[in-house]
Amino acid sequence: MTAVTDEDHGKGDGTGKPDGRADGRWDDGLIARRAAAAEAREAEETAPPTPAEDDAEPQVEAYAPADGPLPTRLDALRELVGLSRARLDRDTLAEAGRVLDEAAARQRLSSRHTVIAVAGATGSGKSTLFNALAGAPISDTGLRRPTTSQPIACSWTDGAAGLLDRLAVPGRLRRRPHPGPAAFDEALQGLVLVDLPDHDSAATEHRDQVDRVLALVDAVIWVVDPEKYADAALHERYLRPLAGHAEVTFVVLNQTDRLPGEAADLVLDDLRRLLDEDGIALGEHGEPGATVMSLSALTGDGVPELREMIGRFVSDRTAATRRLSADVDAAAARLRKVYVAEGRPGLGERARDEFTDRLAEAVGAAAAGQAAEREWRRNASRACGTPWLRLWRWYENRGLPGSLDRMGQALTPPEEELTARQRVEQAVRIVADDAADGLPGPWAQAVREAAFTGAQGLPDALDELAVRAGAPGASKRGGGTETGRSTVPQLGGRPPKPPRPKWWPAAVLAQASMTLLQIFGGLWLVGQIIGVLEPGLVTPALIMLAGVVGGPLVEWACAAAIRGPARRYGQDAERRLREAAAGCGRARVLDPVAAELVRYREVRERYVTVTEFSTTGR
Repeated sequence: MTAVTDEDHGKGDGTGKPDGRADGRWDDGLIARRAAAAEAREAEETAPPTPAEDDAEPQVEAYAPADGPLPTRLDALRELVGLSRARLDRDTLAEAGRVLDEAAARQRLSSRHTVIAVAGATGSGKSTLFNALAGAPISDTGLRRPTTSQPIACSWTDGAAGLLDRLAVPGRLRRRPHPGPAAFDEALQGLVLVDLPDHDSAATEHRDQVDRVLALVDAVIWVVDPEKYADAALHERYLRPLAGHAEVTFVVLNQTDRLPGEAADLVLDDLRRLLDEDGIALGEHGEPGATVMSLSALTGDGVPELREMIGRFVSDRTAATRRLSADVDAAAARLRKVYVAEGRPGLGERARDEFTDRLAEAVGAAAAGQAAEREWRRNASRACGTPWLRLWRWYENRGLPGSLDRMGQALTPPEEELTARQRVEQAVRIVADDAADGLPGPWAQAVREAAFTGAQGLPDALDELAVRAGAPGASKRGGGTETGRSTVPQLGGRPPKPPRPKWWPAAVLAQASMTLLQIFGGLWLVGQIIGVLEPGLVTPALIMLAGVVGGPLVEWACAAAIRGPARRYGQDAERRLREAAAGCGRARVLDPVAAELVRYREVRERYVTVTEFSTTGR
């Protein structure tokens, strides 16, 4: 059978049957085609000229003007999907990807046409309403169910072939309205009306076709009847999920001729109540929303009013834009849980400082500063102390039990050495939790993974810092690996010995003088005792006493003078080790975490752009 094209239907009598017969059994016959051609010639002589076919002409953008908000939202959604592919699974981004694909497909097609689907349940009279709007019995009606098994399209003007191809409507089911007032209504020029199978059909393929076409059309007319207007299948499967598409939705209560008296108004009010419970905004008092009305397709009561509303809707030529905007809103609403955070997540200065404090504690920065201060004091005492005290310390350093140096080596408890690595791990875990607090699940997981991945080798690197800084017990913490050494920041060239103040030589000279006085006075007394020198105990005793008293006095004065420099030296050592540990932690943990947070802020900005011009308030 030769398929009847869109152009062939444009030359017929408008009934969808080439010979104009009511039974339509000659659609594929040669005689019928010749008869149709003759009738077409007669119709061309008497009927007003119809718009020329323009399928070959380039199609313009359909869904939004160049300066409208929709292109910006689509670009932001496209960037959002691209930035999120590495963090979100494919199923989460599937709906957004579908919206982008359908928007691109609709953009390539005619902007002069508005595709409206007529949908409804079995026996609701949608095909009867479809024929009433077209002015001809195009779609079969009858008692047998289901009557409509495939989508049937009626185009008021040429150039809709691409749109119908997108809907997969076969050429044999593409019709033109019957020549008459409905066909030549200026407001309906550009209308493409599609009659769908029953959405509650027992045939699964019929329901699948309904779902497929409803996702592609620019608007939909839902036809309900007084018996099944509250059907849960309609409200839960279609109306409630598509509540955001209210501006491109018509809900028509059909078969009002079957309702006596004021029953039609009561049913219509109850239908409005159900739509309000579904979350569908009703376009009342000039507000945007769904159009709700009652009519009788069989008697024609209310059909002209619906045709007038459709005419204004088609003439506006914004249905495709509003449909795509609603699709973007719906996709954004589904993505809200993976992009909108609770509170203000991020790494504040307090969290960074606490992380640095924990690393400094784990690396033993405070102990290293105290050790450096003690070392400075010890060197000062050795330089400025009396010879007898230095002799005692030399004896003590020989390793005898109870020596002070031995005691100093045991200042770090074994349990602290064992838990240094645990402290680092705890610091990383705490800062990761602080940074991920309030983030949506996928991004919180990405932040934690960045922190824990970057923290690999951090304990060994910090341990090497402690070893190089001379922190107590650092050499026993496990040692740094070669990998750790390659990434450890330098400590700034810490000198092996504390610097000597300029007054140290004078103090050493004074101490040496006191020692010489002691020796001189002692030798003088010994010489008198053995008779080499003349007796006279007062003078040598005073000289020796001056040396004995002066030595400790010089040492005490030096100890008081070195207190401030020793403390500053220890603090400087602690600061340098702390900064080195902080730099290591920043490079390995904080910077990767900050990079993930920046990535989240980027996608969050794109998401805000997507939802900024929402038409449904979602």
